[in-house]
Amino acid sequence: MTHKVNKQAVAQAFGRAAGGYDRFAELQRYSGERLMALQPALSGGTVLDAGCGTGWFSRRWREQGHQVIALDLSPGMLTQARRDETAHHYLLGDIEALPLHARCIDICWSNLAMQWCDDLAQGLRELCRVTRPGGRVLFSTLAEDSLYEMRSAWQALDDYQHVNTFLSVAAIQRAGDGLGLRLSSETVEQRFPDVRSALQSLKGIGATHIHQGRASGLLTRQRLQQLAQHWPQDERGYRLSYQLVTGVIDCE
Repeated sequence: MTHKVNKQAVAQAFGRAAGGYDRFAELQRYSGERLMALQPALSGGTVLDAGCGTGWFSRRWREQGHQVIALDLSPGMLTQARRDETAHHYLLGDIEALPLHARCIDICWSNLAMQWCDDLAQGLRELCRVTRPGGRVLFSTLAEDSLYEMRSAWQALDDYQHVNTFLSVAAIQRAGDGLGLRLSSETVEQRFPDVRSALQSLKGIGATHIHQGRASGLLTRQRLQQLAQHWPQDERGYRLSYQLVTGVIDCE
């Protein structure tokens, strides 16, 4: 249920990507829209956007009339969100230790940020702790089948870890034991004209940090060609798949 995450490295990776993040964030947009559809219409509530990134969905919640608190681990992302005036309040903080009082939030929302938790169960408990009775926790995350094309291509070349590992759907469900967690899962595929574009999509959203340390070796032209030989593709291009998991907890 736990895996060691270098939070400083994660924050730095996303901070470096902050300026161009929205150009690459197709998966985040898709996931966020799916997640917003799970919340019944509600006006005037307080929403926590936990792992807000540049605040794209913070703004969406704000436009619906909610009081929005944007929280992120990355100072760079939070600076971008504040610059764009996406929320009412901005907090630098960790989902596993939220700097908020208990029962102060109506909707806890976290779009593709929970996979960076050391202990997912602790992160979910924190979201529930700050949610008022009758409120709802909504989150999306990635599961273990994500990026398998990239993983299999690298495994054909060397023994280093080049791709982040994610929890199984069963492990995510166990993290919510006792919380009434309801999960759904789907596979989302993206296509790219070449391997460099596929890798750039990950770098562009800051998701190149490796949980257990940095991969070894420079990405030379020859290395890219070798990757391309082993990367699954068809007439639509080079494939990159994500196992997208959404979770809902109704707090009592």
